[in-house]
Amino acid sequence: MEKPADSFYRQLPKVELHAHLNGSISVATMENLISRKPHLNVQHSMTAIHKGQHRTLGQAFQAFKVIHQLVDTEEDILMVAKAVIGEFAADGVKYLELRSTPREETKTGLTKRMYVETVIEGIRQCKQEGLDIEVRFLVAVDRRNGPQVAMETVKLAEDLMVSSDGVVVGLDLSGDPKVGHGKDFVPALQKAKNCGLKLALHLSEIPSQKEESELLLTLPPDRIGHGTFLHPEVGGSQSLVDKVREKNIPLELCLTSNVKGLSVPSYDKHHFLYWYQLGHPCVLCTDDKGVFSTELSQEYQLAASTFGLSQEAVWTLSQQAISCSFAPGPLKEALSQRWVSLRPQVFR
Repeated sequence: MEKPADSFYRQLPKVELHAHLNGSISVATMENLISRKPHLNVQHSMTAIHKGQHRTLGQAFQAFKVIHQLVDTEEDILMVAKAVIGEFAADGVKYLELRSTPREETKTGLTKRMYVETVIEGIRQCKQEGLDIEVRFLVAVDRRNGPQVAMETVKLAEDLMVSSDGVVVGLDLSGDPKVGHGKDFVPALQKAKNCGLKLALHLSEIPSQKEESELLLTLPPDRIGHGTFLHPEVGGSQSLVDKVREKNIPLELCLTSNVKGLSVPSYDKHHFLYWYQLGHPCVLCTDDKGVFSTELSQEYQLAASTFGLSQEAVWTLSQQAISCSFAPGPLKEALSQRWVSLRPQVFR
């Protein structure tokens, strides 16, 4: 972990909408997992990118392969889910949407349904224990697994949306953007949308996805993950920008992830500024706080220092994130009231 953020940013109530469960595992939890499975010979340097380090997108995906080896039982998943939620709560996050791809592990008997149900159980236990955070879950479709598995994942998400008492709220499309084409996933995504699941799609993560982005925007998604190469200054197009603006689709923007993952050259060149200056809804997120050694409070402080945002502007950015969430109406209203009640403490 790099230097913690200043107290204003830590106390600021925050909304996290783009957090991959296995990528959010902290150093402490990772050390616990590594010590429980010494036979794997995993070093912490294999699972995180520290200050001053960078990795290509492909290298970052390698870290997840290692993490998946460490998290392969119900016990592991429950521990990880509870630890990650607790850490977000400690960082001032009041509403969190976690996402993860259902996984099966034949050697431990783990099924995809068990995987998601264990995460949901972790969310329930955190609530029962009185943690000051509301948590919802997005079931992730990994594009590397192809359209048939995507359809099976949607069916699982649909079942769990009904049985999870409102915890499962949406579907994420993620995985290596160089694999497959968005058109193969449109039937599954359309099915998810039709049954009431919200869609958060990783879009335009790499420069060559203009045609795919045009297609996926016709669905349309309810939120866009990254959107790094949508705008014309970086190889996107004005028509993509116009579509995103016309449909008012919020963007989940992850500064440190994009800089350390080499998809943007530096913080000051991040596309946050492009969309923020347009007045378009932007939500600061961590993506993978464990892998990229960050916290949401740090992301807010980075945005403020890089782009000259006042504390008032940062507060507004945080508060507006509530409306971009997949929380139901009454919860959005309750969160808005919470922000009002917390404001005097943050600005005292």
